Amino acid sequence: MIENEKNMEDKQQELLEKYDNESRFRVFQNKTTGLVIKLFAIAIALYHLYVSYFGTPVTLKHRSLHVAAILALTFFLFPAYKKASRKKLAIYDFILGILAITPAIYIWIDYLGIVHRAGIPNNVDLFLGVVLILLVLEAARRVTGFALPLLGIIFITYALFGRQMPGFFGHRGYGWDEIVNHLFVSTDGIYGTAVGVASTYIFLFILFGAFMSKSGMGQFFNDISLALAGHTKGGPAKVAVIASGFLGSINGAAVANVVTTGAFTIPLMKKTGYDDEFSGAVEASASVGGQLLPPIMGAAAFIMAEVLGVQYRVIVMAAILPALLYYLGIMTQVQMRASKRGLKGIPKSELPRVRDVMKERGHLLIPLMFLVYMLFFSGRTIIYSAFLTILVTIGTSMLRSTTRMNLKDIVDALYEGTRSAVPVAVACAAVGPIVGVASITGFGLSMAHAIVSLGGTSLLFTLIFTMITCIILGMGLPSIPAYLITATIAAPALVRLGIEPIVAHLFVFYFAMFANITPPVALASFAAAGISGGSPMKTGFESMKLSIAGFIVPYMFVYNSSLLLMETTFLEGSLVVITSIVGVIMLGSAAEGYFFVSMRKLYRVVLLIGSLLLINANLAQDIVGLLIIVAVLMVQWRKAKKSNDLQLI
Repeated sequence: MIENEKNMEDKQQELLEKYDNESRFRVFQNKTTGLVIKLFAIAIALYHLYVSYFGTPVTLKHRSLHVAAILALTFFLFPAYKKASRKKLAIYDFILGILAITPAIYIWIDYLGIVHRAGIPNNVDLFLGVVLILLVLEAARRVTGFALPLLGIIFITYALFGRQMPGFFGHRGYGWDEIVNHLFVSTDGIYGTAVGVASTYIFLFILFGAFMSKSGMGQFFNDISLALAGHTKGGPAKVAVIASGFLGSINGAAVANVVTTGAFTIPLMKKTGYDDEFSGAVEASASVGGQLLPPIMGAAAFIMAEVLGVQYRVIVMAAILPALLYYLGIMTQVQMRASKRGLKGIPKSELPRVRDVMKERGHLLIPLMFLVYMLFFSGRTIIYSAFLTILVTIGTSMLRSTTRMNLKDIVDALYEGTRSAVPVAVACAAVGPIVGVASITGFGLSMAHAIVSLGGTSLLFTLIFTMITCIILGMGLPSIPAYLITATIAAPALVRLGIEPIVAHLFVFYFAMFANITPPVALASFAAAGISGGSPMKTGFESMKLSIAGFIVPYMFVYNSSLLLMETTFLEGSLVVITSIVGVIMLGSAAEGYFFVSMRKLYRVVLLIGSLLLINANLAQDIVGLLIIVAVLMVQWRKAKKSNDLQLI
């Protein structure tokens, strides 16, 4: 038994390292070195907890210190290349780690001088600015791969040679000193909004996730999902959807979620009778969807609120119905596939009981409920709410011996939380050159003009080109930088057409996330295929099919923002919810080709049309869509009755 668990852990780590650069960190052979770096990471966590309660220093000072500490930890923990030693610290990485702290020390010492120079950098400013840019790009290469630093280099080159650019992409061009100054000592470059959010909201919520994990929340989600849905048709697949959705919302790491949760759920799905590709696709699509699911959305809700300048609750309320429709679409296809193939659930005798699970670990829901209360009803800041929730998590874990955290668990949570925050924080810093250059050159507006020009006068074509742009830009990137880049480059095109900013940003966010399951670069799907043994590309396309509601709903809320429950009455909102639910269920049925009995291709197409009419909130279309759906279901019912094979679904 112990040997099997060890083999599973080794397999998980192997897959994580293959598909997720963030997991290739060092485990030091020298205990003294490991202890010193662990204490450094814990100090970073304690600093962030301290400022969340007592308040942060001046913006530039706080952000520079955050970036310096994270960069240093990156060079200490992440080797320069795959074959480099992961058991000892290379001397050049130690030097880079110390060098990474230098720009922050300089900013803290000469802060007033930097402020007084205001855009007229001296030689030291320029030298340390170049050092910081190079270190950020190298750190990003180590933890996210080549895509993000390469984009940064392209944008810096674009800023330098703007005069040579063709058409509306051309600009006056900027000197090296102007670019470095903008990226280094302003809050529009590396120390911009992304780092600002990473150094406050994101860091604290990743830390919160680490404490929840130490208290056994992952086990609770698995057990309660099994107890609730394990016995139903295709139960293990529903368990995967529920557990991965909850965990994905908290940690926001799609690939890591696939590997950790999938190691448990995918073998169960295969044992039930689902094929390799479908089993992997269920886990991949559910894990990616967690980042769309409030209240945390993998920290994207906080970033979006900061970028748009709106309250956090506005983002959550707008995102909740589309996210639930996405998961309903996956659940529908899971159910239809099980019914079509006669797949059974797990016998109840082999499953935990809801009452027992809640008795043993149900108290772990208290921190989540407390967090929701603090965020929506307390009137306190998000940072302070996160700080208190971490304390509540520690206190709640003490209620039962099976979840109780001792001092070692708390220390480990501080370390593991900081280590998990490193890739996200580095990615946010690496987005700085991209966003910074876009702000001074007007690239976002130029790109918007290009997308709108390609789309012509058609909103639909503009949306399609924007979707393609987002998926391409999101390939191989973590969720936060993927959103920030698409928000900078693609969202302005939709805003230019008169679409509300929050609608435009949710649209690009959805498709930036779907890059993780969309071939040819579909890291979440490929990781799931590594566990299931299925074809990576087939798993990717199966994931897209399962996520069909997620691909369609963004178009619908662009055409009618009632789906986001914005500026709508209770009656209108209720109608939207009901018709959308029916529409998504029928959409899943059409995709899977089953309702009562298997469905002919012609009826699938007709049902697809009817479901799309229902999802789009419009009374006339709702009536037509409902009539189409009723007609198809009547045909299916008669067919099932005639063959004596009538099942509800």
